[in-house]
Amino acid sequence: MGSTVIPAMRYRDPHRMIDWLCDTIGFTRKAVYDDGSGGVAHAELTLGDGMIMLGSARDDDYGKVQQPATADRPVTQSSYIVVPDADAVYARAKANGAAIVLDISDKDYGGRDFTCRDPEGHVWSIGTYNPWT
Repeated sequence: MGSTVIPAMRYRDPHRMIDWLCDTIGFTRKAVYDDGSGGVAHAELTLGDGMIMLGSARDDDYGKVQQPATADRPVTQSSYIVVPDADAVYARAKANGAAIVLDISDKDYGGRDFTCRDPEGHVWSIGTYNPWT
């Protein structure tokens, strides 16, 4: 079994963001279900034993999930992604339009990481620190 906690989010342009998340962070498409009107009803992206789920931004009964609109809009949660080479992901994130929130650095508790906003404003922390090991 993979991870038992799976972050879920919504995007205004989910097809573009699926490409961005795969090309930039290194996710792999497990499943992408179109909604019949150009959007995504549900997608599952994996990275190692982890997974995220996402879909099109829409106003429905699923908690009225709001989208970050600008780089200064607050978010209420973010995900930490464990990668083998944080510097490589950092370089791809900068090249692919991520707004760097916290620059890459070595941490006192171990690992090396950075924090960025993806092109739609969701916050990601990405690094080599693995609290399981």
